[in-house]
Amino acid sequence: MKRVLFAVALVGSAFALPAKADLIHRMTTSTQLTVDAAASQATRIGSTYSTSGNNITASTFGGLTAATGDNALTAPATMTDGTYAMTTAGSAYSFSESFTMGDSVNTAGTTVNTGVVPALPAFGSVTTSSGGVAGDLAGTITTAGAVTLTAGGAGTSATGQFVSEVTVK
Repeated sequence: MKRVLFAVALVGSAFALPAKADLIHRMTTSTQLTVDAAASQATRIGSTYSTSGNNITASTFGGLTAATGDNALTAPATMTDGTYAMTTAGSAYSFSESFTMGDSVNTAGTTVNTGVVPALPAFGSVTTSSGGVAGDLAGTITTAGAVTLTAGGAGTSATGQFVSEVTVK
Protein backbone atom coordinates (compact mmCIF):
# COMPACT_ATOMS: atom_id res chain seq x y z
CA MET A 1 0.00 0.00 0.00
CA LYS A 2 2.84 2.34 0.78
CA ARG A 3 4.21 1.78 -2.71
CA VAL A 4 0.95 2.65 -4.41
CA LEU A 5 0.51 5.71 -2.25
CA PHE A 6 4.08 6.81 -2.99
CA ALA A 7 3.57 6.34 -6.77
CA VAL A 8 0.30 8.32 -6.69
CA ALA A 9 1.94 11.11 -4.68
CA LEU A 10 4.89 11.23 -7.06
CA VAL A 11 2.70 11.43 -10.19
CA GLY A 12 0.36 13.96 -8.58
CA SER A 13 3.17 16.25 -7.45
CA ALA A 14 4.62 16.33 -10.96
CA PHE A 15 1.40 17.90 -12.27
CA ALA A 16 0.98 20.26 -9.36
CA LEU A 17 4.38 22.03 -9.64
CA PRO A 18 4.11 25.57 -10.99
CA ALA A 19 6.17 26.35 -14.14
CA LYS A 20 8.89 28.96 -13.73
CA ALA A 21 10.03 30.71 -16.93
CA ASP A 22 11.45 34.15 -17.67
CA LEU A 23 10.22 35.61 -20.95
CA ILE A 24 12.16 38.53 -22.42
CA HIS A 25 11.00 40.31 -25.59
CA ARG A 26 13.38 42.94 -26.91
CA MET A 27 12.74 45.12 -29.97
CA THR A 28 15.53 47.26 -31.42
CA THR A 29 15.43 49.63 -34.38
CA SER A 30 18.16 51.64 -36.08
CA THR A 31 18.79 53.65 -39.22
CA GLN A 32 22.11 54.75 -40.66
CA LEU A 33 22.31 57.43 -43.35
CA THR A 34 25.69 58.29 -44.88
CA VAL A 35 26.90 60.78 -47.46
CA ASP A 36 30.41 60.29 -48.87
CA ALA A 37 32.81 63.21 -48.52
CA ALA A 38 34.65 64.66 -51.50
CA ALA A 39 38.39 64.10 -51.37
CA SER A 40 41.48 64.74 -53.44
CA GLN A 41 44.96 63.45 -52.73
CA ALA A 42 47.74 64.81 -54.89
CA THR A 43 51.44 64.04 -54.88
CA ARG A 44 53.84 66.32 -56.68
CA ILE A 45 56.66 64.72 -58.59
CA GLY A 46 60.03 66.43 -58.80
CA SER A 47 62.18 66.98 -61.84
CA THR A 48 64.76 64.27 -62.49
CA TYR A 49 67.71 63.98 -64.86
CA SER A 50 70.04 61.07 -65.43
CA THR A 51 72.67 60.01 -67.93
CA SER A 52 74.82 56.95 -68.35
CA GLY A 53 77.01 55.34 -70.98
CA ASN A 54 80.37 53.87 -71.91
CA ASN A 55 82.98 55.03 -74.41
CA ILE A 56 81.49 58.54 -74.00
CA THR A 57 83.27 61.70 -72.94
CA ALA A 58 81.32 64.65 -71.58
CA SER A 59 82.69 68.10 -72.21
CA THR A 60 79.64 69.55 -70.39
CA PHE A 61 77.31 67.41 -68.27
CA GLY A 62 73.57 67.95 -68.57
CA GLY A 63 71.50 68.50 -65.46
CA LEU A 64 68.73 70.43 -63.78
CA THR A 65 68.40 74.20 -63.52
CA ALA A 66 66.28 75.75 -60.78
CA ALA A 67 63.67 78.34 -61.73
CA THR A 68 64.49 81.98 -61.07
CA GLY A 69 62.66 85.27 -60.73
CA ASP A 70 58.93 85.43 -59.96
CA ASN A 71 58.51 81.67 -60.54
CA ALA A 72 61.43 80.60 -58.34
CA LEU A 73 59.16 79.16 -55.64
CA THR A 74 56.50 77.55 -57.84
CA ALA A 75 58.08 76.43 -61.15
CA PRO A 76 59.79 73.05 -61.57
CA ALA A 77 63.45 72.67 -62.46
CA THR A 78 64.21 72.49 -66.17
CA MET A 79 66.82 70.48 -68.11
CA THR A 80 70.23 71.82 -69.05
CA ASP A 81 71.66 70.22 -72.19
CA GLY A 82 75.01 68.47 -72.01
CA THR A 83 77.68 68.05 -74.66
CA TYR A 84 78.87 64.48 -75.25
CA ALA A 85 81.24 62.81 -77.73
CA MET A 86 82.48 59.29 -78.42
CA THR A 87 85.81 58.65 -76.74
CA THR A 88 87.20 56.16 -79.28
CA ALA A 89 85.73 56.56 -82.76
CA GLY A 90 84.67 53.28 -84.37
CA SER A 91 84.43 51.42 -81.05
CA ALA A 92 81.24 50.19 -79.45
CA TYR A 93 79.48 52.71 -77.23
CA SER A 94 76.23 53.21 -75.33
CA PHE A 95 74.57 56.37 -74.16
CA SER A 96 71.34 57.09 -72.31
CA GLU A 97 69.90 60.41 -71.15
CA SER A 98 66.50 60.91 -69.50
CA PHE A 99 64.59 63.86 -68.08
CA THR A 100 61.27 64.06 -66.26
CA MET A 101 59.85 67.52 -65.74
CA GLY A 102 58.37 67.93 -62.28
CA ASP A 103 55.12 69.55 -61.23
CA SER A 104 54.63 73.25 -60.61
CA VAL A 105 53.31 74.22 -57.21
CA ASN A 106 49.51 74.57 -57.34
CA THR A 107 48.85 77.81 -55.46
CA ALA A 108 45.08 77.77 -56.15
CA GLY A 109 44.40 74.44 -54.41
CA THR A 110 41.33 72.28 -54.95
CA THR A 111 37.78 73.41 -54.33
CA VAL A 112 34.66 71.43 -53.45
CA ASN A 113 31.20 72.77 -54.35
CA THR A 114 28.10 70.81 -53.22
CA GLY A 115 30.03 67.55 -53.08
CA VAL A 116 31.63 68.07 -56.50
CA VAL A 117 35.31 68.74 -57.19
CA PRO A 118 35.22 71.12 -60.20
CA ALA A 119 38.96 71.91 -60.42
CA LEU A 120 41.52 69.14 -60.06
CA PRO A 121 45.18 69.75 -59.28
CA ALA A 122 47.49 68.98 -62.20
CA PHE A 123 50.12 66.90 -60.42
CA GLY A 124 52.00 63.76 -61.40
CA SER A 125 49.86 61.54 -59.16
CA VAL A 126 46.26 62.49 -58.29
CA THR A 127 43.40 60.48 -56.77
CA THR A 128 40.08 62.32 -56.53
CA SER A 129 36.66 61.14 -55.44
CA SER A 130 33.52 63.16 -55.80
CA GLY A 131 31.38 63.60 -52.72
CA GLY A 132 27.85 62.41 -52.32
CA VAL A 133 24.76 64.58 -52.67
CA ALA A 134 22.19 63.99 -49.92
CA GLY A 135 19.19 64.93 -52.06
CA ASP A 136 16.11 63.24 -50.55
CA LEU A 137 18.11 60.80 -48.37
CA ALA A 138 15.90 59.78 -45.42
CA GLY A 139 15.05 56.83 -43.22
CA THR A 140 12.27 56.09 -40.72
CA ILE A 141 11.12 53.09 -38.70
CA THR A 142 7.62 53.05 -37.19
CA THR A 143 6.75 51.53 -33.81
CA ALA A 144 5.21 48.62 -35.75
CA GLY A 145 8.64 47.92 -37.28
CA ALA A 146 7.93 49.21 -40.79
CA VAL A 147 11.20 50.41 -42.35
CA THR A 148 11.03 53.23 -44.93
CA LEU A 149 14.24 54.33 -46.68
CA THR A 150 14.45 57.04 -49.34
CA ALA A 151 17.38 57.01 -51.75
CA GLY A 152 19.61 60.07 -51.91
CA GLY A 153 21.88 61.19 -54.73
CA ALA A 154 25.15 59.64 -55.84
CA GLY A 155 27.57 58.68 -53.05
CA THR A 156 24.91 58.01 -50.40
CA SER A 157 23.70 54.93 -48.55
CA ALA A 158 20.80 54.17 -46.23
CA THR A 159 20.42 51.17 -43.92
CA GLY A 160 17.38 50.39 -41.77
CA GLN A 161 17.05 47.56 -39.29
CA PHE A 162 14.31 46.17 -37.03
CA VAL A 163 15.22 43.30 -34.69
CA SER A 164 12.69 41.39 -32.59
CA GLU A 165 14.31 39.04 -30.08
CA VAL A 166 12.47 36.61 -27.80
CA THR A 167 14.36 34.81 -25.00
CA VAL A 168 12.83 32.15 -22.79
CA LYS A 169 14.80 31.01 -19.71
